[in-house]
Amino acid sequence: MFFIYSATVDITNYNIKDIPGSSGRLDVISRCILAALVGDNAFDEDIQVWVFLGKYGTYIFDSNVLNYDTFPKNELMFTDHFVDLIRNSDLKNNLESNPLRLVSISEKGISDILKELLNSNFKAYIMHENGEDFFKNRNIYAQEKKMIFIVGNQSGDIMNIEEILTLDLPKFSLGKQSYLASSVIRLIKLNLLILLQ
Repeated sequence: MFFIYSATVDITNYNIKDIPGSSGRLDVISRCILAALVGDNAFDEDIQVWVFLGKYGTYIFDSNVLNYDTFPKNELMFTDHFVDLIRNSDLKNNLESNPLRLVSISEKGISDILKELLNSNFKAYIMHENGEDFFKNRNIYAQEKKMIFIVGNQSGDIMNIEEILTLDLPKFSLGKQSYLASSVIRLIKLNLLILLQ
């Protein structure tokens, strides 16, 4: 399970011709979702991506629920459908032609959901450049079946949420090199697949 958080996404002036500049970097979120869900010729099984957008609520993408055949697999089309979902989330009739209409929507924020899942025996890890070495701790993941990897944006917004800080979650890093958030997700998936074989 991946948690993706952004306080910067703003689609007020969204323009498909300039997604990075007109959406508060929703393109980064889109790349992360696609990296988490989409495999070679199908969705990767049993993957959930919880997207927490400060201004718009929480969106849950579940690979076991979504339809791979109709799912928009390129970043441009995906982002456009995601914006449509955000804008019309209260108007279910307007979403009949949107391939993301099966995405669940919640008003709960990251802190509340995280606490609920931790109480249900999930283990949560924050991916952060200053964390412990992810690769040296792989034996931890091999023993866990209910894991949450929390990925923030490059400005570290996730680390500034007081309620998250009080949970004192372990922080892991993929090394000294900086990675894009979508690359972090791909590397986590790759390493988990190796461990679980």
